[in-house]
Amino acid sequence: MYSTLRNVTLAGALMGAGMAAAQDYPQEPIEVIVGFSAGGGTDVMARTVAPFLEKYLGDGASLVVKNVPGASGQIGVTETAHADPDGYTIGTYNLPGMMARTLDREADYDADSFTYLANVVNDPNVIVTSKRSGLDTLDKLLEAAAEEPGAVTVGMSSLGGDDHFMLTKLQNMTGSEYTIVPFRGSAPARTALLGGHVAMGILNISEVASFQDQINIIGVATDERSGFAPDVPTFKEQGLELVNGALRGFVAPAGLPDDVRGELLAAFDALKDDEEFLAAMTATANPVDVVTGDDFQALNAEILQTATQVWEETPWQ
Repeated sequence: MYSTLRNVTLAGALMGAGMAAAQDYPQEPIEVIVGFSAGGGTDVMARTVAPFLEKYLGDGASLVVKNVPGASGQIGVTETAHADPDGYTIGTYNLPGMMARTLDREADYDADSFTYLANVVNDPNVIVTSKRSGLDTLDKLLEAAAEEPGAVTVGMSSLGGDDHFMLTKLQNMTGSEYTIVPFRGSAPARTALLGGHVAMGILNISEVASFQDQINIIGVATDERSGFAPDVPTFKEQGLELVNGALRGFVAPAGLPDDVRGELLAAFDALKDDEEFLAAMTATANPVDVVTGDDFQALNAEILQTATQVWEETPWQ
């Protein structure tokens, strides 16, 4: 009898301790793995988000950013995928890049390796042209591409990323053909465009918002006009159902406990209505689009499907 009561008491104590631990999450610093160098767009996003997550996770919460650059973000996201699923390691997650890496190389992770927390940034693609090109409207660009397939050169940051997928969509919709000139990043692609070394560029709105007087921005790939370039029409306004961009968010390893996942999702969800957070993101030219949990996972699956189609039709390696 005594032994039975003692076991029941012990079990109850352990259960109570577990519940207390869950209620007190987080009890230690949360490491945020950023798969890119300090100062880049993903790093700036993570460091801007961190204090607001601390705010909504509650007293004592602490997020520590750890930069693990290399292989287009693959090294950092792989480390996230293989961390303990205890809520004390989360990582930045870029689309379509993270899923593209599972197609063009041997990646030690896949779409099922993660607990999807939140997308935070949707940085839409823009088509920009050099002032020297004379292609200052979408109609002129499409006419030039139709007259001489491949004659229009397109600068972009890399193959297998959002810029590349944007061009693929444009070509499929219009039957046009362009010559890709890939660069090691968006900055050199933009520099080449500014210098007139390429006729056209596919970049993100955050990368050209400060250069609007030096280039032609002929369309934004969003459903509605961007606040960073309110005078630039969307492609939908111009007759093309063209929506595309770079997504930046956060994931945790697969198997995160439900209670911890719930705490993190609630904290990310609260960002949507935090005016101070929105102002901070605007100051860094990061267009906010918070999508959490299952919706973020569904978005990832949709983008993987698009990436797979592009890879099968026109592999970029």
